[in-house]
Amino acid sequence: MRRLFVLIFAVAFCIKATAQAPVPTFDAHKLNISWQAVQNNYQNKAESLNALVITNTGKTTLPASGWKLYFNSARGIASATVSGNAVITKLNGDLFTITPTATFTALKPGASATIQFVSDELVINFTDAPEGIYLVWDTQPEKGYATGDFTVLPFKPNYPGLVTPAIIYNQNQKIQDVPEQQLTKIFPTPANYKETTGTFNLTPDVQFTTDGKFSKEILGFEADLQTLFGKKLASKSVANIISLKYKDGLGDEGYELSVQPTAIIISATSAAGAFYGIQSLKTLIPAAAYAHAEKIVEIPCVEVKDQPRFPYRALLLDVARNFQTKEQVLKLLDVMALYKLNVFHFHLSDDEGWRIELPTLPELTQTGSQRGHTLDSKNFLPASHGSGPETGKLAGSGFYTRADYIEILRYATARHITVMPEIETPGHARASIKAMDARYRRLMAEGKQAEAVKYLLHDLNDKSEYNSVQYWNDNVIDVSLPSTYTFFETVINDIAGIYKEAGAPLNTIHFGGDEVPAHVWEQSPAYLTLKATHPEITGTGDLWYYFYGRINQLLKDKGFTLAGWEEMGLRKTVLDGKADYVPNPDFTPYHLQTEVWNNSIGSGQEDLAYKLANAGYKVVLSSVTNLYFDMAHYKSFDEPGYYWGAFVDIDKPFSFIPYDYFKNTSVDRDGLPINKNIFIGKQRLTDYGKTNIAGLQGCLWGENIKTPERMEYMIFPSVLGLAERAWAQDPQWATEPDTAKSSAMYQQAWTNFLNVLGKRELPRLTYLNGGYSYRIPKPGVLMRGGEYKANMQFPGFIIRYTTDGKDPDIKSKVYNDAVTVTGNNVKFRAFDNKGRGGNVSE
Repeated sequence: MRRLFVLIFAVAFCIKATAQAPVPTFDAHKLNISWQAVQNNYQNKAESLNALVITNTGKTTLPASGWKLYFNSARGIASATVSGNAVITKLNGDLFTITPTATFTALKPGASATIQFVSDELVINFTDAPEGIYLVWDTQPEKGYATGDFTVLPFKPNYPGLVTPAIIYNQNQKIQDVPEQQLTKIFPTPANYKETTGTFNLTPDVQFTTDGKFSKEILGFEADLQTLFGKKLASKSVANIISLKYKDGLGDEGYELSVQPTAIIISATSAAGAFYGIQSLKTLIPAAAYAHAEKIVEIPCVEVKDQPRFPYRALLLDVARNFQTKEQVLKLLDVMALYKLNVFHFHLSDDEGWRIELPTLPELTQTGSQRGHTLDSKNFLPASHGSGPETGKLAGSGFYTRADYIEILRYATARHITVMPEIETPGHARASIKAMDARYRRLMAEGKQAEAVKYLLHDLNDKSEYNSVQYWNDNVIDVSLPSTYTFFETVINDIAGIYKEAGAPLNTIHFGGDEVPAHVWEQSPAYLTLKATHPEITGTGDLWYYFYGRINQLLKDKGFTLAGWEEMGLRKTVLDGKADYVPNPDFTPYHLQTEVWNNSIGSGQEDLAYKLANAGYKVVLSSVTNLYFDMAHYKSFDEPGYYWGAFVDIDKPFSFIPYDYFKNTSVDRDGLPINKNIFIGKQRLTDYGKTNIAGLQGCLWGENIKTPERMEYMIFPSVLGLAERAWAQDPQWATEPDTAKSSAMYQQAWTNFLNVLGKRELPRLTYLNGGYSYRIPKPGVLMRGGEYKANMQFPGFIIRYTTDGKDPDIKSKVYNDAVTVTGNNVKFRAFDNKGRGGNVSE
């Protein structure tokens, strides 16, 4: 007995000693890490060999074991490393660990170690790098420590479709310089536009008049002019007058604008029309006027009659994956209004975050808005997309308080922008699920079982095994549970209350609906119970229609309409022995709004949007091929962004033909030429289907958008191509049947568009609202006959160069003509009129 006591005591002592083992004193910040793409097509497979080089810059030794490195990667990674000194383990979502093996040696001060691993995809650009690396000691598994500098080393891959400076040069050669006086000076292009003689001299003493219908719009414009002039308006002139007048018959958003030497008259039927007339007047103001406070601004005289092509002109911002501050959202709304976009699709929840505070369910933001190092997601969510080990840090953590959201709503409403909230369901919902789990545990600990299960979003006894497209295995809401609908009714009520307090319109709530993985719900007791009492449910596939039928009814009862991604309007079936999707006739009578992203070339779903529109669904074209702004601009290592669906440079939104996007689709998702035969047999849009195309939407998904600068780089100037296609009338080149004529007409329109951007709109965005960090393309460069020639996509920008191998800066020589030098150390870079440079060509 005594031996047993001693043994128990000894084991207990060892356990206690292990639990209280000291944490090594090594400073994780002294680990600098670099990533190098070593080789594509490794071992003749569509894979890549990569290397992480870990360098100890500190004064103490990193032990050979007793730690793990955590990191995020959007790419799958083999567990066995090529170097053999570590094992890589996938946890959940995009989170991985690196554990040293017995062959990993202690890292002395100044020493480095290389871990080589294989990724299951090729490396295309620097966004393919792992991110957010942090260290966790085995003796303190609940705490993560951020490492030091992380560097992505250059890589020059050789793959089909690579866009080089020489290719850019040849593309830019087709762009002619158009004198500014020949350019249309209102953007987006008005339906009817005519320049007349003379100018209106806008001064701080300009007088405003209105019949009272548009007083709010005048107040907003007065505030803009005060910023422009840097002083309060005197409003005392009798010679220079701006009048807003009511005129019947101009439509919901139409307007007329007459600029004369002594008066400006804006006529409209609606307040929105008057507002858009003001926005057109603002784009008539020369861009240079925004650089510094002016005394007099000359506005050219014009006669304009205008209205939008589509009533729905939207931009989606995903703040769930990575958060953007309220201030950044307001800044975005300003420029959306200027270019007449009228719907802000606010993607507020996803697997990686819940971003709006709701009073009834505070756990949604207490748990769902924070990311950091966690092994169980009980108090906050794990690190994703490189957010690191610490909670409370942008852009992984953050949310909008009720007051923040009300301010955003009021700001948008004053600019005639409707804010459509999106709550992702039933997939992409891990943040919601974990937040309600936290609520459940808290209330169960208080002995309140009935209250605890009230909002549960998954069956606690569900043993279903699945993996989402983004590798999550626990991110789908169980639509069989009654508590799921209690949760959504509460969310709807709380959101509606916020909009009511803000005085903002709320007509539609978006409830997601995309990318629910196979095998979900199969072993859910709640599903089996529901199936037993609902004979119309014969399999888990039928839960889809059950769920959205109930959500639709919840919204209808409260006076709202349902929007969702394309899958919401589809029914699974079998066609020619293969799984397929067809429009679901059950929902057709409700005219639900489907936002269709999947027209990826080669996916087989190129005509999906047209199928739904022809079947009677209201369709918003959110096509990945042309309108996904998180896609890389083109195939080049130094261009950020994903590319799984397409490469989306500014020509993609500009060239988009909503009613026939097959017509000028010329490349596949990899940027390679296509065989047009892939469109044979695809549905074309019928005349009836055209009436169901509500409009266009650009999308900025947030996985790799961690800063305001990156957000603006990806959105601008591509969003101006969206604005042109959504507002301007159907261009002639889009409907011209003769291919040669259509091509020539398009090239002229493209040239004019780039000149408008380069000489008017981008210089305006350089200074407006403190300036937008829009993308400045790298120059095209061609070396021929011992001479370097350079050109630029946007006429009006300055190109500078160096010959010593250093990156050009604002003091470098200005490129005017061909440069003759020896050697290969020549670099070119374009700059805006504020001195900000773009990517470097060499």
